[in-house]
Order: sequence, then C-alpha cells, then structure tokens
Amino acid sequence: MERVGINTAQNVAIDYQLASIGDRILATLLDYVFFIAYFILILFFASFNIWPGKNESIAFWIITYLPILFYDLLCELLMGGQSFGKQIMKTKVIKLDGSSPGFGGYLLRWLFRIVDTIGFSGAVALITILVNGKGQRVGDIAAGTTVIKLAKKLTLKDTILNKVNSNYKIMFNEVEHLSDKDIFVIKNSLTYGLKHNKWDVIDKASNKVRETLNIKTDLKAIPFLNTIIKDYTHFQFKE
Repeated sequence: MERVGINTAQNVAIDYQLASIGDRILATLLDYVFFIAYFILILFFASFNIWPGKNESIAFWIITYLPILFYDLLCELLMGGQSFGKQIMKTKVIKLDGSSPGFGGYLLRWLFRIVDTIGFSGAVALITILVNGKGQRVGDIAAGTTVIKLAKKLTLKDTILNKVNSNYKIMFNEVEHLSDKDIFVIKNSLTYGLKHNKWDVIDKASNKVRETLNIKTDLKAIPFLNTIIKDYTHFQFKE
C-alpha cells in the first residue's frame, strides 16, 4: 500500500495509508448502487402519479437529477469527506496538511470531477493518481486534498505504548490537563520519529508538551514522552 507523509499544522508528521485505486473505484461503484436505488424509489413514487405529467414536470426532473448531480459535493460536506461508498470502503478526503477541507476544497473536487471521471470515463483520474504519487486526481491537486484509507478505530488502550503496573507512581501530575487526543498525537509522534529516525519530530513533540504543561525536567525527549504516556495511562486507568 502506498503511503503519504503529512505535516500537520502543529508540525507533527503523520504517515497515512493512501486509498488504493481499487478502493476508490469500488467506492464509486457503491455510490452508483445508491443512485440506482434512488432512481427506483423515485420511479416507484412517480407511478402513483404524484407529479401529473411527470415526464414534462420541472419538479420531477429537479427531484430526480439534482440530488445525483450534487451527490458528491453534498455528501463530502455533510459527512466529513466521505460519500456512502467511501464510508463503506473506509476511505476519506483530507487536505495534505491532515486537516479537513473546507467548502472551497470540496467544491473544487466536485467541479473537476467532470474532467477526472465524467468526460474521459475515469482515464484522466486513473493516470493522474498513478503518476502523482500522493493519491491525487486533478480535482485533488486543485483542492490540495487526497484520499486516505481509514485505520481501524482505536480505543485509548490501543494507543498507549505499555500498560503500567498498578503500583506505578505518577511522575508528572500535569498529565491531568491532557486529553485522549493529546496523548494519541504524542504517542504517534514518538512512534513515527523512532521508526523513521525523525529525531526532530520527537524533539518538537517533547518541547511542545513541556511548554504546554510548564514542566521542568532533565529527562531527554524520548524517556520524557514515554513517561508522559505512562503517567497519563495510569492517571486514566488506575483502579
């Protein structure tokens, strides 16, 4: 699986797994299944002559085709970068800095879909994704986005490095001011830095924690972050 390294707004490097071309094609096909189901539903209600002269009715054409036309834009806006197909395939649209796109980003992806997938039967999108290296079709390049594969949702217990003993003594009580999200970012930064020899990432994370919690200690970055994680773990799960 291809991966992309993303530097967040907090200068934390995160490694994401890109959605494969197969994932993206299957997500699109699943969306088409929803389109077909929607058309069947519309025709079912139309059979009761809800719209007299339905074939010429403006209302009928608007209700039938506008939701399909704006499907991708509305879904990604309302579902946080996912359509129903993407949700099933566990993929999601994000910006290259790891944040969620705004309306402008989703709008650009939607507008360029005409070039990417509709006008050339998907050939432009396929070639661009293969060549680009960041999982981007033309619309993604214009919007500064990509599509990633979502990992299995983890609990806090899954994100900690080691479960501590019940008689463990907390070194830094300041960890009570951290959140689950904070500790996940700290753990992810430490793991990524150790795996890829990115010592600057570890140092930045260590300095940020020290500054945020106003902690003065002689511990080096790695043992300090490990201690913070253990302290928080014990603080959260102590009996």
